[in-house]
Amino acid sequence: MKLTPRLALLLTLPPLLWAGNAVVGRLVRHDIPPMALNALRWALALLLLAPLAHRLLAHPREALVRWRSLAWLGFLGMGCYNALQYLALHTSSPLNVTLITASMPVWMLGVGAVFYGVKPARRQLVGAALSLLGVALVIARGDPAALLAVHFVPGDLLMLLAIFTWAVYSWMLSRPMKGLRPGEKPDWNWAESLMSQLMFGVVFSGIAAGAEQVVAPAAIHWSPTLVAVLVYVAIGPSLIAYRCWGMGVAEAGPALAGFFVNLTPVFAAIISAALLGIAPAWYHGVAFALIAAGIFVSSR
Repeated sequence: MKLTPRLALLLTLPPLLWAGNAVVGRLVRHDIPPMALNALRWALALLLLAPLAHRLLAHPREALVRWRSLAWLGFLGMGCYNALQYLALHTSSPLNVTLITASMPVWMLGVGAVFYGVKPARRQLVGAALSLLGVALVIARGDPAALLAVHFVPGDLLMLLAIFTWAVYSWMLSRPMKGLRPGEKPDWNWAESLMSQLMFGVVFSGIAAGAEQVVAPAAIHWSPTLVAVLVYVAIGPSLIAYRCWGMGVAEAGPALAGFFVNLTPVFAAIISAALLGIAPAWYHGVAFALIAAGIFVSSR
């Protein structure tokens, strides 16, 4: 697969927008519960997408007969990944969360090998190892000896679970389930394809938000900042990023696309410094270098 400027742009925009998502999610963590933020994000995205997906809404049976495949996509891509990330941001910083996400290539290659029989190339394994080394450095907070007695904060563990769900979601986009394969899928445009997933994703995120209020009731503190954040996460990290990611994965494949996720912590560090005043530590810089080396090796 030749990495054209267009394809590189498609795969670079999502990490940029997701980095912003991590930063603003941390910014409003005291104003709105994480599951409620995820549910409102996707509900607003659904409303914004509806005018572009009118054919699907006029013929909902086309999605309902494929409910098993679409429900999995909605559950993993909307109901799990983003909710777990917002929850992780309550105990971890945006930079740490996005650096842990840099282990995505490992999960992409592992899911492909175990569930789809796609054997990774040697350069991909080397690149993934470099990325994982950068992640380990962040988890150890710059002290390699600390890895022997490392204590994960809850946010770190939640992000590891989140990126596993995203890896599975990405492979399911590349290798569609029954009813969504070429020749079986309706002639949906990009908005209708995303809407077909979002119809189920909103249900799962809504159930999670309801359970959150039962287990740990918390009020939403409305403000202009929170409204602006909701608009941003509904449009940028949701509609634009998912559209670009879907097109990029379809052209490049999940394995190569996974390495572009490593750009997220670079963008997160810049945005965090600008909005939250959180300056990167020295080990973050070393981790960036290892991640960049992983991208270089894997994309040669």
